[in-house]
Amino acid sequence: MIKSRRGVDNDVLAACKKVIKAPKGVVLLHRPDIVPESRQLVDDCLETGWVSSAGRYVGEFESELASYCGAFGSVAVVNGTAALQVGLVVAGVHPGDEVLCPSLTFVATPNAIRHAGAFPHFVEVEESTFGIDSNRLRSYLLAIGEQRNGQLANRATGRRISAVCPMHCLGHPTRIDALMQVAEEFGLTVVEDAAESLGSFIGDRHTGLFGKVGCISFNGNKIITTGGGGALISNDRDLLERAKHLTTTARVGSGFEFVHDQVGWNFRMPNINAALGLGQLRNLDSILLRKRMLADRYRAAFADVNGVTFADQPAGCRSNWWLNAILLAPELAFCRDDMLAKLNQEGIQSRPLWRPMHQLPMYAESPRDDLAITESLASRTINIPSSPDLIDLT
Repeated sequence: MIKSRRGVDNDVLAACKKVIKAPKGVVLLHRPDIVPESRQLVDDCLETGWVSSAGRYVGEFESELASYCGAFGSVAVVNGTAALQVGLVVAGVHPGDEVLCPSLTFVATPNAIRHAGAFPHFVEVEESTFGIDSNRLRSYLLAIGEQRNGQLANRATGRRISAVCPMHCLGHPTRIDALMQVAEEFGLTVVEDAAESLGSFIGDRHTGLFGKVGCISFNGNKIITTGGGGALISNDRDLLERAKHLTTTARVGSGFEFVHDQVGWNFRMPNINAALGLGQLRNLDSILLRKRMLADRYRAAFADVNGVTFADQPAGCRSNWWLNAILLAPELAFCRDDMLAKLNQEGIQSRPLWRPMHQLPMYAESPRDDLAITESLASRTINIPSSPDLIDLT
């Protein structure tokens, strides 16, 4: 039997304080772990003047990122949204297409789809992973789709459905194997939004390498940060070469003349940003170890809190534990905001999940499945502090 709301509030606060034993001031939701090597590399950029996109650290960052992920290569860009936009384009999404994606995601996912000239089409997630429900997706596509000239089309809008863009929510891998089977059945290209999942593996395979291309974010609150930044990872050499060309203003050659052969983007990551990220990338195993230890402690702390479930990693996966989360029982959803207020008043910075995309004004009329699970999860989830340095306080 669930206690009163005040009792659960106190239990949640007590569980957090078991893990965060000696906070100094406000305990942030996620702060970067800027290692000394990052400072040294940034200082080198400042001293040499190589602060823009022509410096050597961009290439080093791309090479070492690809090696860590087990990818053929990577292309570093200015942010994760740009990475996803470019990834969609080079993967074959055309203006006017529809791209299937979760509504339970950060706004960058549908924004990137729109920037690519396509339209987001929101599909349902499963509670166990917060990722796209593959069984539900298959049934939904059979109900709303039809084949036109060998391609899947939305019967209601007449638009081609060309791709599906799963998002690995909070760093936990979605059930990508099952999703790949559905994509193959319906002739869909898979572009993975791996913005939050650097360091997350399904078996021995890194997220972002199941589909045609994966897109990672290095925003200030991610596992490692370049300040602002993102990258595409892939095993497709031609795709990567095209992405690099397009994100470098589609410039041809390296001589004195400025010749460009198509409309490209000035999306290349600056050298100073790459330097900041490179030092962290070289220490990523240490960062991930501490984050996994932190998750273990949260799991134990919340094990006996009635009405609250710790959001765990899916079976067969190794999560990066980007943001730890607790899930309230449905009957406690109404007090989520009070819990958030109490945690934040106590100096434990916490936040809800994103408002579902179909509830935002610019996407309210987008095509979508019934999204009851999405709405339920959004109303009941609380993210709690997840910085790697918290393990040093315990």
